[in-house]
Amino acid sequence: MLRMELKGFIEILRPINCLIAGLVGILGATVALGNLPPIKTSLLIFLVVFLECSWGNIINDYFDYEIDKINRPNRPLPRGALSKNIALVYGISLGGVAILIAYLINFEAFIFALGAYLLMYLYARKLKPQPFIGNLIVATLTGVTPIYGAIAVGKIGLAGYLALCAFLVNVAREIFKDIEDIEGDKVQGAKTLPIVWGIENSSKIGITFSIATIIASVLPVKAGIGLGYFPIIIVDGIILWAACEVLKNPSPKTAGRVQKKLKIAIYLAVFSFLLGSITKGV
Repeated sequence: MLRMELKGFIEILRPINCLIAGLVGILGATVALGNLPPIKTSLLIFLVVFLECSWGNIINDYFDYEIDKINRPNRPLPRGALSKNIALVYGISLGGVAILIAYLINFEAFIFALGAYLLMYLYARKLKPQPFIGNLIVATLTGVTPIYGAIAVGKIGLAGYLALCAFLVNVAREIFKDIEDIEGDKVQGAKTLPIVWGIENSSKIGITFSIATIIASVLPVKAGIGLGYFPIIIVDGIILWAACEVLKNPSPKTAGRVQKKLKIAIYLAVFSFLLGSITKGV
């Protein structure tokens, strides 16, 4: 039982997602500067983003407890790995530490982190079940992660393009996740996009944002990103493949497969932007 509890404390963070988010924060700083930021700055950026992402995941699981009993019963809270109250205190503590660390970077980074902390709570508490608004908020929080890294080093640069691509692809992914979870959301009375507008119409919107991501991925090339950016071709291919799959068969099952493909595409895109930024001018 103790092993299960300890595992739950790690699992509820979704540490792989938080790790990627932290690296994207550093990537934002790298893309903005054109080279890796100082080790101390990189570490502070990583910790703030990792911990804030952890807070966001925990507070989402806290408010999604009843829905996850249906959609994701193996998650820590619905399976009883730790209690809701302990999870809440845990999440608040991690988010608070993130804000304190952000203060060590600069005032702008502190305000940015505080705003993200409050928005994550507002989203999980009130806005998540709302059609499309919740999708946009999650995509915005994801999209501004590289901007946070750029703010930490006092320069935006190419980080703006990374933020745009991250925003667009995550809008698509969030819509497909809502389609996948439609049955559990219906039980809880949520008003997500597929519930209000239907699976087929929601799928078309997700496809539109997927195609917009592919178009936006060309912009860094025009802005002079390096040759190392070439893996983005694979990223675009995965996104196009996912869009075609949904177009052919819009359904919760298809949406589940597609949102996983988009997640892989996001990881590869991070790699592409990193290589592109450090080979700028080549």
